[in-house]
Amino acid sequence: MDDLKGKVALITGGTKGIGYGVAEALLSQGLKVVITSRDLNAANEAAKSLASKTNTTGSVIGVKADVRQLSSQKEAVNQAISTFGKLDIVIANAGLGHFASIEDLTEDQWNDVIDTNLTGVFNSIKASVDALKISKGYYITISSLAGTNFFTGGSAYNASKFGVTGFTQAVMLDLRQYGVKVSTIMPGSVSTHFNGNEPNEKGAWKIQIEDIGELVIDLLKMNPRTLPSKIEVRPTTPPSK
Repeated sequence: MDDLKGKVALITGGTKGIGYGVAEALLSQGLKVVITSRDLNAANEAAKSLASKTNTTGSVIGVKADVRQLSSQKEAVNQAISTFGKLDIVIANAGLGHFASIEDLTEDQWNDVIDTNLTGVFNSIKASVDALKISKGYYITISSLAGTNFFTGGSAYNASKFGVTGFTQAVMLDLRQYGVKVSTIMPGSVSTHFNGNEPNEKGAWKIQIEDIGELVIDLLKMNPRTLPSKIEVRPTTPPSK
């Protein structure tokens, strides 16, 4: 994209963590941003915080949406377009994790992870594909290094992220004929609130949310002839054992 100023982005799960960091980066580049959450109050509070931090009042709104439901995602897309007039970028970021041995993992936990992390990614592009074809926009999913590296207790999370990685690559092939770019970002350890973590100085060695925001900006500014369709990113130096 030659000029990001005035572009419109929708970020699922944008109230904290990676989604919040990406939203802040986009607002700082002059984009209009819609962040979603299952909790409207959380979405509105995050939007207010982002507007204050970036001095972009009127450029960011919070929307209640549940990525597990296609109808809810369609409503979020419609609200983005009705508010800002178009949709150029969708960041499918919403995700969660339940970690346990297959002996202990419950059916509800499995469904919660798959419905949010994988079906949510499907719903996000399904709801926005027509708008992105019009704008020749960009669809970015947030997968994980867990989408290529399996680990004990990670059956649900690994399945969801392996699925996101493969799904996104197939969608890339489907949509590039329309001028829509598609990429997946696969981070390693990121300093967020994910899985009960509390970001602090001890996590300074981890990827920071602003680093993912910077990476998204780099993707959006990439010469349109080049598409980094799958990006693995990890901390440079893990802590010594």
